Amino acid sequence: MATFIHFKDPRSEALGDIIKNLEPTPGTCIFIDIINSTGDKYICEHNQWIRKLNNTFNFISLLNDFPSFVVKGIGDELMLFLPDKDLFQNSIFKDYFMLLNEIYATIDNLKDHPLHDLFYECKVGIHYCTDVYNITFFDGVNDYYGTDIDLSARIMKKAQQNSMVISEKFYQKVMGNIKMPDSETEGSILSKISKPFIENFKGVPFPVEFRMIDF
Repeated sequence: MATFIHFKDPRSEALGDIIKNLEPTPGTCIFIDIINSTGDKYICEHNQWIRKLNNTFNFISLLNDFPSFVVKGIGDELMLFLPDKDLFQNSIFKDYFMLLNEIYATIDNLKDHPLHDLFYECKVGIHYCTDVYNITFFDGVNDYYGTDIDLSARIMKKAQQNSMVISEKFYQKVMGNIKMPDSETEGSILSKISKPFIENFKGVPFPVEFRMIDF
């Protein structure tokens, strides 16, 4: 559970001790954004957008397999943080490559779902984080803060409809799990990953590399 930060004294020495002893929580930050749901709320009869959101969230297996790692919901955008220790202990995904494959397959299936009027499409941003701390400023709420959470949100803004964006740091983690020869990667998700792009994001004091995955 997150370390609860709540000290009324702005110069609290106890808070200083807590900050000094905090350990980072390395892991994967995932943003999932529902496409076209805002406008749909104005045209759906009898609030049927609620049904479509329900169906879409239930369809995303990651939300069902890791329900306790959904950290934030802002409108129709969700943020998940999956610590390494929990990923490695999971019997379904086990590593970054399998995690990426599962997310890709889910978004791809939503795009081509035959009951298109009952589901929304999504876009996704993924970043591997090292500068992240499991802290909260609200009692009983699990949360994560750090430069890599902010960077994850910046990277997510590059995702478009029916696409995923992954940071170079996450890409390198995925490639570290690859054991198949080059001949077997053709037609796999690896062949769909773009060359790296480099961009300067607001508030980030260095250029950031990321890659796109289109469907």
